[in-house]
Amino acid sequence: MIDSYALLKPWLFSLDPEKAHDLTLKNLDYAERLGLLNRLLKKPKADPISLCGIAFPNPIGLAAGLDKDGKHIDALAALGFGFLEIGTVTPLPQPGNPKPRMFRLEEAQAIINRMGFNNDGAHACVNRVRRSRFWQNGGVIGLNIGKNAKTPIEKAADDYVSAMKCVYEVASYITVNISSPNTQNLRDLQSERMLRNLLASLKETRKELSDHFGNKKPLFLKIAPDLNKKDIELIADLLLEFEVDGVIATNTTISRKSVQGFKHSEEAGGLSGSPVKDLSTEVIQMLRAKLGSETPIIGVGGILCGNDAKEKIIAGANLIQLYSGLIFRGPNLVTECAKTLHRNSA
Repeated sequence: MIDSYALLKPWLFSLDPEKAHDLTLKNLDYAERLGLLNRLLKKPKADPISLCGIAFPNPIGLAAGLDKDGKHIDALAALGFGFLEIGTVTPLPQPGNPKPRMFRLEEAQAIINRMGFNNDGAHACVNRVRRSRFWQNGGVIGLNIGKNAKTPIEKAADDYVSAMKCVYEVASYITVNISSPNTQNLRDLQSERMLRNLLASLKETRKELSDHFGNKKPLFLKIAPDLNKKDIELIADLLLEFEVDGVIATNTTISRKSVQGFKHSEEAGGLSGSPVKDLSTEVIQMLRAKLGSETPIIGVGGILCGNDAKEKIIAGANLIQLYSGLIFRGPNLVTECAKTLHRNSA
């Protein structure tokens, strides 16, 4: 089968990264409406896994950030993902950081972004999720929530509570993003005092929503790869104390050690792609050692081939997510990872 993305990639990489991103998703929508994706792509075999009461058709997910507003749900689902994570969404719409805010480091198979939670707001996203055929047919969609840039960090919990209330009814699970480096002071929420306050507020709110809707939605925490062992162990303890269901490891890194000398390496923002692979895997290993075998971990960061996905599972992840790897490898990466992880494969 011809890899159509490989043919298009040189042209896409000649464009501004954010423009190429938007154009790719727009054309993906068009191809899905015409039924072309079913003919062009080989879908993964069913490989169901159940976690937190959710039946995932396969362990390959889309990481948050690629579809921030839920504008492309049906097209992305057609690529064969077992689940999609949409967002990060904030209570109020916001434009994000000034452009340019996305940069390719092609030789390093890496991306630097400082998007800044640009989104249309949680309510608009929820409405799009409801309209999607994937959601209407029972597809697994996680909603990733964050705080607005103008909200003082001391009031961050208010934003997360507001966003949770908005997305709760439609979300298969909810991810609390406290690890993006692109919103000022956001990573301060990973400190013990602020994280304890945030998780206490979310636990109380989830109890209220669970009682109201008669359905307790799983809650995940997304953390940074730049934490030390002591910080990771503290976060693991708080996850257990506040009954957070699982953890997503990891977000982008602020480290530039592995890309020094590359064009754009000095740009501010979070670094993703191949250079974050080992960092995220190490965090997964530390989390699994501290949390034991029961708490779900979603591994994300630097997965560019099936063996990278397998490495995350061996380290202790239950599921994996893709983002930057899709930019460098295209949609066939989904099937490759699924095939490598298939539990009935030789």
